[in-house]
Amino acid sequence: MLKTYHASAADLAACRQLLRTGSRSFYAASFLLPQRIRDPAIALYAFCRIADDAIDCAGDEPGAQTRALAELHHRLDSIYDGEPIDEYTDRALADVVRCFGIPKALLEALLEGFEWDAEGRRFEDISGVYDYSARVAGTVGAMMAALMGARSTQLVARACDLGVAMQLTNIARDVGEDARNGRLYLPMSWMREAGIDPEAWLKEPVFNDAIAGVIGRLLRAADTLYVRSDAGIAGLPMGCRAGINAARYLYAEIGRQVERQGLDSISRRAVVPGSRKVQLLAPILGTAVLSPRYVSAPPLDETRFLVDAVVYSAHRSSEEDAEAPAGLGGRVIWVLELFEQLEERERALTN
Repeated sequence: MLKTYHASAADLAACRQLLRTGSRSFYAASFLLPQRIRDPAIALYAFCRIADDAIDCAGDEPGAQTRALAELHHRLDSIYDGEPIDEYTDRALADVVRCFGIPKALLEALLEGFEWDAEGRRFEDISGVYDYSARVAGTVGAMMAALMGARSTQLVARACDLGVAMQLTNIARDVGEDARNGRLYLPMSWMREAGIDPEAWLKEPVFNDAIAGVIGRLLRAADTLYVRSDAGIAGLPMGCRAGINAARYLYAEIGRQVERQGLDSISRRAVVPGSRKVQLLAPILGTAVLSPRYVSAPPLDETRFLVDAVVYSAHRSSEEDAEAPAGLGGRVIWVLELFEQLEERERALTN
């Protein structure tokens, strides 16, 4: 483990400013976090944000994105060597790595997901889509689990399930928008089974019954993973279940909105009305408290490497008698409060 701190108050202030300009909702919600968690969460966000921006802004010059990725890997190596480069995001992340034992494999996987996006990679089957989703979203679930001190195989696996489910929902919602940007994340084998030539469709993305069937199939895959994530939610202390359960159902509701639009995410983007979110919230919270649903299930094959990274790092830290994070209850409560109150904060900001 690293033995020194690197970030100054000015570094953390710069991370907060990046969050303030980059994600209004998360910035508002960050005020709900305990101080000991707020800054680490913001530091993680800041580095992930600048990494994503570095790839997006690299330009179309041959080799530009490859060079940007190489630089990001160099920065990550320096952070884990305890010698971050002279950037506020890197100094702040070095402290998070030191204090919370975030496995390097998680951030390396996230960068790999950015690389796949830069390549415009497409996926033959659902396993390929899971592989991609594990990197760009499952990693976030695993990092937050590590930050909260939730390092058992079951809890990390369920956090990854929830991240992948949310990414599948994003893909189903954004099919048309992605296609118009030359991107395709649907399983190509599913498209061919529905009678669609993926290359021809991408050149002229139109909505029809065939593509609707593929989108519906993807949403069913997401729903399976949302149900798997319920086991992790039910494994939390009773007082912690409601907020996470609300987040799970409110996000899954995007898929229901796509369905209400006839599975047409080509000509329009599904947006869940605020009134529907409010309508969902009360019964979800009640069910979350009264209905434990803990069922053991193995990690997805595609997220197992993330789960193993977090669990192994926990065992290693314990063996080394390293500085341990606080218990699960203290680590998890902020994210429950965040999800439970995020909608209220967002409405206040827009009024």
